[in-house]
Amino acid sequence: MKTTGRIAALAAISVLVLAGCGDRPDDDNDNGSSDQASESSEPTESNPDFKACMVSDSGGFDDKSFNQTSYKGLTDAVDQLGIEKAELESQTDSDYPDNLKAMVGEDCNAIVTVGFKLAAATDASAKQNPKIDYAIVDSVPEKPLPNVRGLAFDTAQSSFLAGYLAAGSTETGSVGTFGGIEIPTVTIFMDGYWEGVQYYNEQNDTDVKVLGWDEESQKGTFTQDFENKSKGQNSAQSLIAQGADVIFPVAGPAGLGGLQAAKDSGGDVKAIWVDTDGCVSAEEYCDVLLGSVVKGMDVAVTDAIADSVHDEFDNKTYVGTLENDGTDLTLGSDLEGDIDQDLKDQLEQVKEDIISGKIEITSPSSPK
Repeated sequence: MKTTGRIAALAAISVLVLAGCGDRPDDDNDNGSSDQASESSEPTESNPDFKACMVSDSGGFDDKSFNQTSYKGLTDAVDQLGIEKAELESQTDSDYPDNLKAMVGEDCNAIVTVGFKLAAATDASAKQNPKIDYAIVDSVPEKPLPNVRGLAFDTAQSSFLAGYLAAGSTETGSVGTFGGIEIPTVTIFMDGYWEGVQYYNEQNDTDVKVLGWDEESQKGTFTQDFENKSKGQNSAQSLIAQGADVIFPVAGPAGLGGLQAAKDSGGDVKAIWVDTDGCVSAEEYCDVLLGSVVKGMDVAVTDAIADSVHDEFDNKTYVGTLENDGTDLTLGSDLEGDIDQDLKDQLEQVKEDIISGKIEITSPSSPK
């Protein structure tokens, strides 16, 4: 288990928002990336000549998921460090190179890219601009350039807890999951969830089944995108029709369709959200959420920018774990009282055993 110290051209279809030209509509809104809302305060530092920039993936900054949480890291850096910012919201995957070129043209000192799919474009831009510091969320560069830091999260650990929670909560004996696109940063959640259910079965002499994913064969259900909520809803409804009464969507905004399917069940189906605390970022679905697998992407982004501001930036990949609070399982605020205390106690013990190494998680997608 890796731990670290603090983390520490423009395409016509892209939306450019520059500091000084007006704030994004949601700049002042808490987006669910932490339990405590940010309070407005004067920056503790003043670095007006430093500009930090961000490029989203095609999910956009209002995805109620990892783009939104990462964007909060940028705005927190502005608030804490007294810096300038600029950002570009990608509409399609083909936007990435042009969006990065546009950010370079904005004289950015540090550029954060959000998502595994931006890896190639980030690497190419970093090679061409060695004086700019780059950080990429949800990526582990195999041979990182001196100016590129990966920000990764071992969500197999926290998803293991989610699987254990789901298995301990099901009334039908079947739980389900589906992904967006079949990439490691998606299947890592599904692996952990699957393993958590198997461990619950071992510990409690049960036979809860996982629908939608099999870690051993690495095959399962995917919407093939992250944006289409109807596809997410259809995937969830298919799992529900097969008997699943707890759904774990790992599909960004498309996963909101899975939450809608749970809500439409009239209380028969529950769900577990990913990336952010769904009871904050998607509060309209809190009444069906057993919990959320959260990733501290906002903190990782803020710390990477701070390291760049303070000339302490390096290319050592940050890996968020249960041990360093980079990822965790939070219980849903509406349903926490309905979860048996014995199951909560078991979850705490399982978490301790994962941190100590007593429980070994074997997802092939875990950051190495």
